[in-house]
This record gives sequence, structure tokens and C-alpha cells, in this order.
Amino acid sequence: MPTATPVAPRTQTPPSPHAPAEVTVVDPALVKRAVKAAALGNAMEWFDFGVYSYIAVTLGKVFFPSGNPTAQLLSTFGAFAAAFLIRPLGGMVFGPLGDRIGRQKVLALTMIMMAAGTFAIGLIPSYATIGVGAPVLLLLARLVQGFSTGGEYAGASTFIAEYSPDKKRGFLGSWLEFGTLAGYIGGAGLVTLMTALLSSEDLLSWGWRIPFLIAGPMGLIGLYLRMKLEETPAFAAELAKAHKDEQSRPKVRLREMVTGQWKALLLCMGLVLVFNVTDYMLLSYMPSYLTSELKYDETHGLLVVLAVMALMMCVQPFAGALTDRVGRRPVIAAGCAGFLLLSIPALLLIRQGSLWAIGLGMAALGLLLVCFTASMPSALPALFPTRVRYGSLSIGFNISVSIFGGTTPLVVTALIGATGNMMMPAYYMMAAAVVGGIAVWFMGESAGKPLPGSLPAVESSSPSATQ
Repeated sequence: MPTATPVAPRTQTPPSPHAPAEVTVVDPALVKRAVKAAALGNAMEWFDFGVYSYIAVTLGKVFFPSGNPTAQLLSTFGAFAAAFLIRPLGGMVFGPLGDRIGRQKVLALTMIMMAAGTFAIGLIPSYATIGVGAPVLLLLARLVQGFSTGGEYAGASTFIAEYSPDKKRGFLGSWLEFGTLAGYIGGAGLVTLMTALLSSEDLLSWGWRIPFLIAGPMGLIGLYLRMKLEETPAFAAELAKAHKDEQSRPKVRLREMVTGQWKALLLCMGLVLVFNVTDYMLLSYMPSYLTSELKYDETHGLLVVLAVMALMMCVQPFAGALTDRVGRRPVIAAGCAGFLLLSIPALLLIRQGSLWAIGLGMAALGLLLVCFTASMPSALPALFPTRVRYGSLSIGFNISVSIFGGTTPLVVTALIGATGNMMMPAYYMMAAAVVGGIAVWFMGESAGKPLPGSLPAVESSSPSATQ
């Protein structure tokens, strides 16, 4: 794999004697390239998740024995959740690697693996063709995806955060989740179009493969963009420090990433819990909830969710900029309070069944979710110092996502099946909001401040400036 030569961060002496001795000056053009490359990778990851979630009923029929539709759906979501169980392992491999050899190289590697795993799903024969081998191969492909995504989000958010000037980190970081929403809309939009244009027989026979096969060319484009990037200024400084100490690479032990950062890890896990439970509930589970549990028309249900995601995309950059002005903590706290107070009313509206009621309830949940999507990409990297940022964030993020986020569709489906209570999604979101609120209470404010272990970062006023 070709590598980018690390470049030491450009520094300058500020005019004020009371200012820090050095600052990192970032080139706006390089920042834009970094944001685009990171966001595209995230979009590809969530394109797959969107497709998988929105076509879950069809996948259940393709890969699992016919019989009980609920059992098929549970099996499909079980394979979905299995990928999240291996994510911590991927985080423990790619995170420390990113702190040792660089963020850019590891993000290029995760892009290759994500594309390969998604593309492979589109090639797997059906259960009717090869029997039990079909779900086994599906599970293996999902495990490859899960392992690679263990290093994706933490690396992408770290990459953007370390490239961003301190006063714009919230705004620039929000584009990472803009990529998430774009990926979801791309995946869901394609599934919706296919559902509308293809017969049920064609969709079941061959149509479901198309979205997964698209991942191949998407991955190549993303890989090209990531290979063109330079290393972040923060990691370049760590590398320069290692060379000064006569080391070829920064040396960080896994123990230092965990036991040395246990308070920050707990905060990270609490914040990620509320972020991902609500995220997967709204964007992954609700389409199947509308179709399987409420017997709502599949096409109309998908269109409603698409409209909500488009609304979230419109609001996302403005909410990110708001976190730079008022802080991350107030915005995240508002999201937690909103989910605690409005989850039940919103789900009651959704259960009412009319188009306007479903749209209003979903829109309310979507706007509350923006409080997290706009804040987390800048808040989470700021919990850890540069030396262990990629590794510690990967571990904390993926453990929380694996236990609580990715299992949300499976757990809620099982709870509804066991209790018959259709309000379980609301109760689950409320419980997550309580945990998130506790984490917000203990976290420090990071808006407008340098990342721990890094110099203050400012944006160059000259478009031709380089790092």
C-alpha cells in the first residue's frame, strides 16, 4: 500500500505574549479534503447498514428457512447484530495500529475491508440453493464488515478532529454524520426504488443483490480519496516526537489505552450508548417496525423515513456550528432530555398509523437525534489525548456499540415478541437517555479548546498555506 509521508505541523508565534508559544496552522483546502474522504467512508458503511435494515424482511426469506416470518426477521437481525459483537476486536486491532502507524493508513485499510465484505453479500447464493451454507456465508461477510468498522468511526472522527481548527471542530465534525445520513438515504432510496419498480418475485430472486454489489465501486472511490490524504498534524507531531526520542514509531501499549483512560472510557461508552441506541432505533429498526409490527405499507414507510433523514441532513451542519457557539454539553443534554420526555408521545403518534402522524412522530425523533449526530464526532475525540486517541476511542466506542447499539433491533424485536408491548421502543430510548444524561453531567466542555495533547489549531487565512 502506498504511504503518505508525515509532515510536521506548521507552527507560528502569535503576536500576543500571553498566547501559547506555538499553534498548528491548518490549510482550509486540506481540511475540506480530509472531511470529504472521512465522510465518504462513513457513507459507504452506513449505505450497507441502511440497505440491510430496509431490506431485512427480504433477506430473511433469502437466507433463512421459510416458516415463521418473525423468526426469519429475528435471524436476519441476529446476523446484523453479530457484526457488532466483533467490532471491539476490530477496534483493539485498528485503534492501536492507528496510534502507531498513522490514521490515514488504517482508514485506507478499513475502507478496503468494508467494501469487500459488503460486495461479498451480493454474491452469496440463497438458502434454497445451498441450504445452511447461505446463512453461514452471510454471517462471515457480516463479521468482515464488523471487524473493519471497528476502526472506521473512531478513525474518521479522530482524523477530522485532528485536522480541524479549534473553533470549527463541531461544524466540520458534523459532516461525518452528514455522510452517515447520505449513506442511509442512498441505501434506503435504492431499496425504495427497487421495491416500487420490481415485483416481489424479482426482488426476492435477484433484485436484493444490486445494492450490495454497488459497494465495490464505491469502495474504490473512497480508497482513492483516502490514499491522497496527508497524515493529521497531531499525529505528525507525535511521529516527530518519536523520531526525536530515537524511536521509529510512537509506542503505545493496550493497557495504557484502557486502564490509563478508564474515566474517559466510561464517559465515552455512556455517550455512545445514547447516541447509538437512538440512532439504530430510528434509522435501522423503525422501517421494519412500521412494516412487520404495525403492518404499515412498506413503500410509504420507507418514504417517511427517507424524508426524516433528508430533514436531518438539512439541519446537521447548522447544529454542528451551534455546538461551536454554545458548547457540546448543552446540545447533547438537550437531546437526552428530549428523548426522555418525548419518546412515548412520538411513538404514540407513529402508532396512530396515519401518514401525518407517522411523519410528525418520526420527525420529532429525528431532530432530537441531530443533537447527538452533530455533537459526537467532535466531543468523543476530545475525551482522549493524541497519543492514545484512536485506540482508546475505538475501544470505548465499539464496546458500547456492540453491547447496546447494534443489538437494538434484535433486543427490541425480542422484547415485543416476549411481552406483546408495542411501546418497547420508547421505553428503550428513554432508558438510554438516562444513561446519556449521567455521562453529560460528568463530561467536560471541549468546544473552542485544543484537543488534549495537541497544540491550539487555527485556520490559515491564506489559501496557499501548507501545514
